[in-house]
Amino acid sequence: MGTAGTRTDETVGERRQLINVAYRLLGSLAEAEDAVQEAYARWYALPRRRQDEIVSPGAWLTTVTGRICLDVLGSARARRERYVGAWLPDPLPDHAERGHGSGTDPADQMVLDESVSMAFLVVLESMTPAERVAFVLHDVFRYPFAEIAGILRRTPAACKQLAASARRRVRAARAPATATAAVRADVVRQVKEAWEAKDIAALVDLLDPAAVMTADGGGHAGAAPRPIEGAARIAQYMAAIAEKAQGLELLERSVNGAPGLVARRSGAVLTVAAFEVAEGRVTRIWAVRNPEKLRPWIG
Repeated sequence: MGTAGTRTDETVGERRQLINVAYRLLGSLAEAEDAVQEAYARWYALPRRRQDEIVSPGAWLTTVTGRICLDVLGSARARRERYVGAWLPDPLPDHAERGHGSGTDPADQMVLDESVSMAFLVVLESMTPAERVAFVLHDVFRYPFAEIAGILRRTPAACKQLAASARRRVRAARAPATATAAVRADVVRQVKEAWEAKDIAALVDLLDPAAVMTADGGGHAGAAPRPIEGAARIAQYMAAIAEKAQGLELLERSVNGAPGLVARRSGAVLTVAAFEVAEGRVTRIWAVRNPEKLRPWIG
């Protein structure tokens, strides 16, 4: 009886790690939670004798979760091609700012570091499923290639090559001089103030001339169907939104572990915006408006 309880505690204790792995692999909290639940379902479906034969239940659950995520990534490309407008990863709130986290919500389980920044997750989206799995598990979570080989059903050498290819993608997409957290917070604060004032000139000054703004409405909320390019066009778009959306309240909040903005009206969260800042200016804005992706921000 004691052994059974210990084993159950051991597997339950892996949930936080598995959620963190699955979110980075999928970019979706709902899909990550589904993948982890499916992995646990497969564990509990094993005969007790088979469970006892498994030396490390955590490693087994990671392998199964990784394979489930690999399958989801393979089908996700087709689904995202049918998605209305641009698809962006789910934005993550800081559970300390939420103030009411239950501890069981997937958003409350997330470790907020550079590997969940919106910029990083968007680069992950450009990788093949196998590249993403190999890179995330090895470079982010430090799993050895021998274990990753079991997930991808490839040789360790092949997995090493996949991770190297993914690493090149990350280097190619990285901003030339990423700002410190303090600088990013200051720039985002200035964007907030200029946006509230509908000050197009100030917004243009805060944006890199080649800045890009991408919005995700998913067909459920109004959003620009294609990325908006150029400081002047983005500033005009932002000012027009502020003009139309009377009563809009902008709040400075942590988004995926970095300074961002949350737009609310009558207490309802309408938009969560993440920013990339380099050399004191905003280079990218990712605005998530799909209400299905904003559920962790409610309340």
